Amino acid sequence: MENIRNFCIIAHIDHGKSTLADRLLEYTGTVSERDAQAQVLDDMDLERERGITIKSHAIQMNYSFEGKKYALNLIDTPGHVDFSYEVSRSIAACEGALLVVDATQGIQAQTISNLYLAIEHNLEIIPVLNKVDLDNAMIEEVKDQIVEMLGCDYEDIIEASGKTGYGVDDILEAVIKKVPAPDGNADQPLQALIFDSVFNPFRGIIAYFRIFNGEIRKGDLVKFVNTGKEYLADEVGVLRLKPEPREKLSTGEVGYIISGIKVSKEVKVGDTITHVKEPCKNAIAGFENVKPMVFAGIYPVDADDYEELRTAIEKLQLNDASLTFEPESSLALGFGFRCGFLGLLHMEIVQERLDREFDMNVITTMPNVSYRVVTNKKEIVEVHNPSGLPEQKYLDYIEEPFINAQIITRTEYIGPIIKLCLDKRGELKNQVYLSTDRIELTVDMPLGEIVFDFYDKLKSISKGYASFDYHISGYRPAKLVKLDILLNSEPVDALSSLTHQDNAAGLGRRICIKLKDLIPRQQFDIAIQAAVGAKIIARETIKAVRKDVTAKCYGGDISRKRKLLEKQKKGKKRMRQVGNVEVPQSAFLVVLKLND
Repeated sequence: MENIRNFCIIAHIDHGKSTLADRLLEYTGTVSERDAQAQVLDDMDLERERGITIKSHAIQMNYSFEGKKYALNLIDTPGHVDFSYEVSRSIAACEGALLVVDATQGIQAQTISNLYLAIEHNLEIIPVLNKVDLDNAMIEEVKDQIVEMLGCDYEDIIEASGKTGYGVDDILEAVIKKVPAPDGNADQPLQALIFDSVFNPFRGIIAYFRIFNGEIRKGDLVKFVNTGKEYLADEVGVLRLKPEPREKLSTGEVGYIISGIKVSKEVKVGDTITHVKEPCKNAIAGFENVKPMVFAGIYPVDADDYEELRTAIEKLQLNDASLTFEPESSLALGFGFRCGFLGLLHMEIVQERLDREFDMNVITTMPNVSYRVVTNKKEIVEVHNPSGLPEQKYLDYIEEPFINAQIITRTEYIGPIIKLCLDKRGELKNQVYLSTDRIELTVDMPLGEIVFDFYDKLKSISKGYASFDYHISGYRPAKLVKLDILLNSEPVDALSSLTHQDNAAGLGRRICIKLKDLIPRQQFDIAIQAAVGAKIIARETIKAVRKDVTAKCYGGDISRKRKLLEKQKKGKKRMRQVGNVEVPQSAFLVVLKLND
């Protein structure tokens, strides 16, 4: 146990975590030259294409230092605010953390957020200044920021470059000297924490765990405490580049267990593994259940694929514990699922993974947040879907979730950013100058306002220099109304949304105009209306595709032409009563793209 070190890498998005992890793996000889490639640990095509880490990845490195052999368990974590749950799980399995800061960008919002998370778990923090080889690196300035934030000495900050490999030996030395060896007792009953799981189509579900007490051997009969299920450990081993089986794993080690589990609900991240014969007294205090922030309906394009979609989402949930879902049905789209996501990027990634990994073609409805509705009888109802909103006459008031947002930016962009926050109904609470040209803004904002396009607008206003992080601060009463979209007086529930009273007219008009371009013309007029309650606040009409019935009339009496037109009009009216309007898939993404 003295020779084991468990540590993770935390940083803001794009500060070079995965590149630094590559150098660590190369330096310790964990990855051969033949297997070496950029972002070794990012095994999804999606991660490589976008250059972001979506999943946390665990790997064991062997390293000899001062005549002793050490086993270093590294967990590389995502940096985007939408995947902070992955970071919290990795931190729970470690004793130390490398805090990586980009020397060209300085400390950003997610750096601070992840640091607080690590401090809460009493992790040993090792500050690393990355990208020092770049010409525009502000080494002294960023060191000042790190010292001010951490309260460490200048000598504690390790200068490194993930690109060239400079400083990697210093990082490994600091990990061995500063990160404490795991606590625990090998003689006590087995107590291991599941921090991740993946699905293998041939071997079932593979659970990744960290042992806090006791040991586990191949062939042991083990029990998952929360679910109460018992399994035979067919294979246990350590996580190298490819899983390596072992006869036994003991206290402090990080490894995997394969026991032929086929049902995804039986493996819960945060569960405790123990022996059936000699169980541990207490389960490990796991992670809090994740609270989704953004909700959207996911429906199969072909109604017959409903069961396949359920299986696909269940398998995806194994790999992504922050995804939640429950069945629901819609008049327009049939049977599907109401899914909860941590943010818009998370939603986009899930959609993309369903398409790539499971070949599922899906329709996603408008994303929205969860609201609290207080009825006249003072009952509190949680509403995730606008169609679940009680009628207006039963409502007392609606509360919406508010966030406390931290925005770190350069001082030259402060004016437009404050204007953007105020336009989104934000309240500026505080502003602190971190240095002469960098400022931190603290803003209270409704979560519903940042769900759609806030992040994109913030990045474009600040030319990519602003960083954004938030946490939920509670619920507040708000003047919200349900905006319905009607096609030929029939509401399309998949397009309805809850929005602020002041924004309803503008949003309704924009949706109607956009739908007019997207819905193909029919043989009859189609009225597209936006309504709040019984009041129509916007309308567009798609004109009918018409045949010129008067073309054969040359001259003659006007009444003859009129007679033909009247006959056509009656036919169109009858057609409108029996005809239904097909809404193309692109129309359901209309609100997301309103600002294109």
